[in-house]
Amino acid sequence: MELKRIIISEVDDTQLIVLKELEGDRSFPIVIGLFEAHSINRRVKGELSPRPLTHDLIVAAVEAMGGDIQDVIINDLQEHTYFAKLRVRHEGELIEIDCRPSDAIAVAVTAKIPLYVNESVLGDALDED
Repeated sequence: MELKRIIISEVDDTQLIVLKELEGDRSFPIVIGLFEAHSINRRVKGELSPRPLTHDLIVAAVEAMGGDIQDVIINDLQEHTYFAKLRVRHEGELIEIDCRPSDAIAVAVTAKIPLYVNESVLGDALDED
């Protein structure tokens, strides 16, 4: 998947990101918070912060401990709530860390790693429209 669009509203608490298949036409929106939307938007535009933001900290901490962030995957959808995993390889072991999709996407954009969505989640997301 790729981050297709970020919709930031200064008058609303909820923001939208749209994910789209790399090799296909399917896409779907995810509602995220303002902080995460701005963090993702900054990274997409190549704007650096003078001090590390939370998602920079996550990437730096994993790397400092000898890990390699492999990818992120949006792996579940329950009652209109998406779930994601940050997948870190450390000493040959794949460690999956539960996280919010907005944080997973922000880390993916920060670390320039692949973003995946389970086929079942994509199907469920499209059925909700």
